[in-house]
Amino acid sequence: MSKLKKVKFKIFSSIILAVSVLLIGGAVNGVSANSQSYGVDNSVYQGSNGRFGKSSDQFNIAQIGGIYNSSVKYQNTYNTQVQYTIATARRAHTYIFLADGANISRTQTYVAQMLGRVQTPKGSIVAIDYESGASGSVSGNTDNILTAMNMIKQAGYTPMFYSYKPYLQAHVDSNRILAQYPNSLWIASYKTTKVQQSADFNYFPTFNGVAIWQFADNYGAGNVDGNVDLLSITKKGYDGTTTSAQGGKAVVTNSSTQAIKAGQQANNTPKSDISKGYVVKVNYSAKHWATGQSIPSSIKGQSYTVAQVSGSRILLSNVNSWINRSDVEILATNKPATYTVNVDGYIGSKTILGLQKRYGMRWQDGKLSAPSALVKVMQKHLGVKQDGYMGPHTIKAMERVAGVTQDGYFSNPSSVVKYIQRSINGGVKPF
Repeated sequence: MSKLKKVKFKIFSSIILAVSVLLIGGAVNGVSANSQSYGVDNSVYQGSNGRFGKSSDQFNIAQIGGIYNSSVKYQNTYNTQVQYTIATARRAHTYIFLADGANISRTQTYVAQMLGRVQTPKGSIVAIDYESGASGSVSGNTDNILTAMNMIKQAGYTPMFYSYKPYLQAHVDSNRILAQYPNSLWIASYKTTKVQQSADFNYFPTFNGVAIWQFADNYGAGNVDGNVDLLSITKKGYDGTTTSAQGGKAVVTNSSTQAIKAGQQANNTPKSDISKGYVVKVNYSAKHWATGQSIPSSIKGQSYTVAQVSGSRILLSNVNSWINRSDVEILATNKPATYTVNVDGYIGSKTILGLQKRYGMRWQDGKLSAPSALVKVMQKHLGVKQDGYMGPHTIKAMERVAGVTQDGYFSNPSSVVKYIQRSINGGVKPF
């Protein structure tokens, strides 16, 4: 799985006990082939627009960020990857990279922070990726993973656990995890590191509780992990599909977020509305540019910003080529994060205006009244008294979520204000 700190693990056939896999009529361990669906997982390595392996992919599990020893790092590609997944009528899910060994206190702080930023629907998967940074204590590592999974469940999402077989066996008590969360394992095991178009079940890893198998790190069009959902777990958080306003397919989510709304808006926008600044994906079925030349396979499935429009043709940025509207799919109707601020740690009028925009306040003037409606909204999200005043208790709650020293004051510059400013620039609510 690709991450901020990229760690690639290849599990070849020499360590896979394929002989014990039950393959009966296309079924694995009694699971019908008809219930299987293919999809990908994305991180910063797949870019802001994300990447799929095939046009038939049905889901994408996007990385929101991770805990790397003593710090948390967010991926600024997460929100748009979720948005574009929804826009293309696919199911979006989330994963968190956990590399803090058995440090439960740190996990509690940072996982809570990340769960507050999840953009996929309630009930959808939030997986814990544990494949690096384990402590020497198997029980401690397992306690830490279960702590995170319990938090995910309490937040209203479907917890899963990702790893690869040798690491799992060496550092984690999987029986304890599966006793509490049956069929919650997402396991990685690759037949080869060459491009694979589908899963070869002769190489399925023998392990209890597998719901998703990551069978390739180079799938379909390449440069993306390939996964197969064996138990329809990726349908969690979704109520099937419906027909969009434009007559195409759209996924039905159990709840909504900013990224979901933006994706649904793109899905419901007619291609006749495409204008400069839209983000579009070149369809896999597209054959020729509007000027007659063949479209390279490397272009298909990729996303581009529209630089210019002329009649039925649109000019794609970066590749500087004209394509017919009918050969693209709309991912975004405008550029994300249109309002940004300097990350300087000072809570000025621009930062306050950014907060007012992110929380959709009626009055957006860059000023804080006393009491303040904006502060009341943030206090509600923080779970503190909603009096509308930015006092020490409210600031301490902000600092707790931001994972910085809790002193109840804004210093100049302030670490918690920098966290707020980064959230504004990422297009998300900080609390």
